[in-house]
Amino acid sequence: MRTSPHRVLHWSLTALSIATLSACGGGDDPFFPPNVLPAGIHEISTTDYKATNVGTGSTAQSQDLLTAGLGKTGLGAALPPAYADPAKPTVAELRRNAIYSNYRGILDPSAAGGYGTLYGPNVTADGKVTTSEGLIPGSESLAVLDDGSGRKQTVIAVQVPDSFDPKRPCIVLGPSSGSRGVYGAMGTAGEWGLKKGCAVALTDAGKGVGLHNLSDDTIHQVDGSRASRTAAGTLGFFAAQLSDAARAAYNAAFPNRLALKHAHSQQNPEKSWGSDTLMAGQYALYVLNKRYGTPANNVPFSAANTLVIAGSASNGGAASLRAAEQDSSGLIDGVVASEPVTEIASANGYSVQFAGQTVAGFGKTLADYTTYGNIFQPCAALAPEAAVNEVSIYNYIGLTNMTARAQARCDGLAAKGLVQGRTTAERAADALAKLRAYGWGRESDTMHNAHYALGNGPILSAMYTMAYGRFGVEANLCNTSFASVNAATGEVVAPSAAALAVSFATANGTANGTPATVVYNDSVGGAKAWQFAVSPSTGTADLGLDNALCQHALVSGKDLATGAPLSATSTPTKAQSDAVRAGIAEVLHSANLRGKPTLIVAGRSDSLVPVNHNARAYTALNRQVEGSASQLRYIEVEHGQHFDAFLPFSGFDTRFVPLHTYFNQAMDAMWAHLQQGTPLPAHQVVRTTPRGGEPGKAPALTAAHVPPFVVAPSATNAISLNGTTLNVPR
Repeated sequence: MRTSPHRVLHWSLTALSIATLSACGGGDDPFFPPNVLPAGIHEISTTDYKATNVGTGSTAQSQDLLTAGLGKTGLGAALPPAYADPAKPTVAELRRNAIYSNYRGILDPSAAGGYGTLYGPNVTADGKVTTSEGLIPGSESLAVLDDGSGRKQTVIAVQVPDSFDPKRPCIVLGPSSGSRGVYGAMGTAGEWGLKKGCAVALTDAGKGVGLHNLSDDTIHQVDGSRASRTAAGTLGFFAAQLSDAARAAYNAAFPNRLALKHAHSQQNPEKSWGSDTLMAGQYALYVLNKRYGTPANNVPFSAANTLVIAGSASNGGAASLRAAEQDSSGLIDGVVASEPVTEIASANGYSVQFAGQTVAGFGKTLADYTTYGNIFQPCAALAPEAAVNEVSIYNYIGLTNMTARAQARCDGLAAKGLVQGRTTAERAADALAKLRAYGWGRESDTMHNAHYALGNGPILSAMYTMAYGRFGVEANLCNTSFASVNAATGEVVAPSAAALAVSFATANGTANGTPATVVYNDSVGGAKAWQFAVSPSTGTADLGLDNALCQHALVSGKDLATGAPLSATSTPTKAQSDAVRAGIAEVLHSANLRGKPTLIVAGRSDSLVPVNHNARAYTALNRQVEGSASQLRYIEVEHGQHFDAFLPFSGFDTRFVPLHTYFNQAMDAMWAHLQQGTPLPAHQVVRTTPRGGEPGKAPALTAAHVPPFVVAPSATNAISLNGTTLNVPR
């Protein structure tokens, strides 16, 4: 760890080197080598965003780094800005709308939820609310990291604000959340870092919006525009590894399918999230040295004199932690991970307690608990304890028959001996009990409905098993593919050319329906979207129970209903499961943070990334690995759940608080610790107050609803570590 006095000294030396080294003939000094582009990095462009006006942001000159020229008002607008020609959006328009959708996709953009008062472009780095639109001018360098195959194509964008101070250099590493593209951390790492005057190194970490339309062989280019695979050439972002003959054969059997980069790149991108983040940091140093270097001092900035914080949310938080674990060169000074997806190897050697009781299930991998939850969540959501008082999210998103399909899922589970009970209520209660035993806390009960209805279980279960096993699109793993569908019937349709044209801006890298949806090819009567699937074994519309069981078997290596191990002739096969399990082994966290100061923030009610498998388990495992040398601190937020973007929904507004405010506070705390030596906060629970009121009309969020964490919490709020046992108070 570099303590505060060291950091001040480094910054002093940086200022000295820039101001005086030229006069000392520093150009021949071996300590200041030439500025060399990191291996594997290919530069695409550098653009100055002048932020000359607030408005549509339709050109590069009218855009800025943070808001793409839209400002606080534009980012908060309910509708995205229009394209001059939606069929042929410009690259500048795609960047603008991608920033709009990515910013809003990870936080609550509503004024009542705190946007514009507790956070947002108009709120300064020190928390002052202004009337400014918050535009931040500067330059953006776009590059691609490849492994020599031409297939990896990890996109990196280094943003250098005009406010960057070369005498006090700092970099914020912002790997994207979820499966999002390069601007996926714009609202978290991007906004915080740019306001501080730091360079921000954004990366998609091998994910991003890569849609290959197998029918016409069109793909995304690195800049978000679309072209034929041939025309794209080296600027192609992702294309399935199929010969023309193989693609034609696949199209004949499965017409109108789409390949997705995260699922079908056959690269298992998660294994490289950490190294991709580190490479983004190395490229940021190159960009800064290229801009500020002199003939006498080609490399004024290095890891030794530049403050570097890795900070992001969800998958981006996981990438930040993995980068710290792999940081053998000492690039990163501190880490902030909000609701991180931590892949834990096992639950051995440490334990987790909640309210004095040992947690039954903890320390499982994303693939394990996600595919398990995908089986039981739709049934469990019907249990009385999982019921929500407001209008069901099932109905909110228009799936009026979802409840009947969830009842059919309960029936199918009972027929296979996977839940007990004679009535739907009894079966649902048993399904909910199984989820609790598998690691979900009771605070997640009322979230199972929403997470399943919005497709998180079906989407992630399909995508991650494909990615881990390095399966190509033609494998149709567990009889699953991706396509555009008819919203009313779930039948596969040709993807809209208009939807594909703007998909860089509207899609989030997953099969969430914009425009790709998870399709079960083996649905009785023909391929259908997961919401409409009729399982062959049950003959009912049960949300594709057979497919869900297949996906979990890929992870567990056995049939959940019978307990029998997979074989060469089973569905799935043992070989397929072995491939998936091998891929999972590649993404496991070591939890060795090398003594780096680290803050993890997580919401207790997170149902997508349950704290028992992630934040709590990682904190305990880190203590086992690093012992007293650990500088990890864990902040658990009451009434916090995974998606701040859900908070404007009726009922979510009354029950939950935003985690984003705590990400910002954690970044502030890390900055103060590294810069001034301010102590890190101790492990603790933060007691928040939901807004309450009428669902859909909750009163405005205030600072009183989201009190800050403190350096020394009270005994009732303190999270303790007794040896390698993490104790979390109720």
